[in-house]
Amino acid sequence: MKTALLLPIYLCLLVFVHYYGANGYDTLERALRVKHLKRSPMDHATNNDHRDEYTYPPVDVGPQDGLKDADKISELPGQPDGTDFDQYSGYVTVDPDHGKALFYYLTESPINSSTNPLLLWLQGGMGCSSLGYGAMMELGPFRVNADRKTLSRNKYAWNNISNVLFLESPAGVGFSYSNMSETGDAIIANDSYAFLLNWLERFPEYKKRDFYIAGEEYAAHYISQLAYSILQKNKMANQTVINIKGIALGNPLDDYGTSETGTYEYLFSHAIISDEIYEGIVSNCNFSYGGKRGSVCNYYRGQAKALLSNIEQNDIYAPLCSPLANSTPSVTGGWLLTGGLRVLSDGASDGGQWLWSDQVSGFDPCSETYIRGYLNTPAVQQSLHAKPVNSWEHCNWNLVENWTDMPFTVLPWIKDLMASGIRVWFYSGDLDVKCPFTSTKHSISTLKTSVKTPWYPWMYEGEVGGYAVEYQNLTFVTIRGAGHTVPSYQPGRALHVYASFLEGTLP
Repeated sequence: MKTALLLPIYLCLLVFVHYYGANGYDTLERALRVKHLKRSPMDHATNNDHRDEYTYPPVDVGPQDGLKDADKISELPGQPDGTDFDQYSGYVTVDPDHGKALFYYLTESPINSSTNPLLLWLQGGMGCSSLGYGAMMELGPFRVNADRKTLSRNKYAWNNISNVLFLESPAGVGFSYSNMSETGDAIIANDSYAFLLNWLERFPEYKKRDFYIAGEEYAAHYISQLAYSILQKNKMANQTVINIKGIALGNPLDDYGTSETGTYEYLFSHAIISDEIYEGIVSNCNFSYGGKRGSVCNYYRGQAKALLSNIEQNDIYAPLCSPLANSTPSVTGGWLLTGGLRVLSDGASDGGQWLWSDQVSGFDPCSETYIRGYLNTPAVQQSLHAKPVNSWEHCNWNLVENWTDMPFTVLPWIKDLMASGIRVWFYSGDLDVKCPFTSTKHSISTLKTSVKTPWYPWMYEGEVGGYAVEYQNLTFVTIRGAGHTVPSYQPGRALHVYASFLEGTLP
């Protein structure tokens, strides 16, 4: 196995990169510092040494008889009337020797569930919940209201056009659990594969179904390595063949070097950092693998970090969560005041007009608080067939201290997936500063693929929904007005892009 010491790139990750939630970064930054001091035994940057770093242990497929029926959700507390699709949730044991079980939540399609494809959604973080974020805050069928007790229907849910399987991974995240503290990219890939084989025995009707994987941020690591594992294991005899058709990576963290380079470009181009700070970073920081950075580099990076302290980094133009917030904005649109100079007390304006627009983000920046309250309700945990927990949290940052491998880049895996012929899409909300579209463009340049369809604006309901470019074996789409968690901010546009991804057509 080829190995290398973890280099100082991990020592000083930016405040605005690679985390969810308002308080997440400080914990993650400390954990990454711990990881740097421990020196990871597995970190590669070249394009030819990743295949032999991972082993594929045999998967223990346990009996699944009767478990599907037991996992069916009769009703979630506060669920709106008229819910017209089946839901399932429960545990799949992936490592009996270490008491490791992963929690899942399946939302089937209201129409054509027996023929629609299956999407596996994985969350980033690293170590964050696909139930709390993906299902409850992004692409799932419900949103948690501000009362923390009731749910509203999301008419742009992705289960409208596919069956969606949310997996809380790695073990230790959300309701998933393990007796083993050690985790890492390779372990997560093996556990996720073991989950799929066991889950498909529990739900055999999905065995031959078209299968896709999507997720965002650090999930680019999970998705690329899991997809690669599936393709390798599909070649083995007497092995369940998973009919993988494609992957979609949202605002991906796929390479630490391109991530930092692109982030500073984004900050500079959006008038957040000064010319002097940007020039100082460009002149003194080398973000490539093994690149040198000294006190001058870190000084300018610290200056950039300070300028972001009061900005919502998921969406640089969105408000911060206010403790006075007590309402839930609609997930279907918002009100625009056009032409008016002054808003009157009754909501009218002198000289303007209120117009309802689906193009306005209705995302509530306090959504995490509502979700945390809902999922910590005993009745909710019982309805989900989850083991009772005293304090469910969106992310488990303690996992990072026991992370065994964290590759500097997963672009080699992505390049292999492109060559395999499966669909590979990158999509980016253009208001995200954590993993901005500028970083993704640098990653695409590193992949050295040629353009098939040049950059163009794509339309949604009569307006520019974003921009797209098609490469050989790769498609990149931006979503205008969307933040880090794209479906949260622009649910209609996100669903439009997802439908194009499934169809294999440009938006």
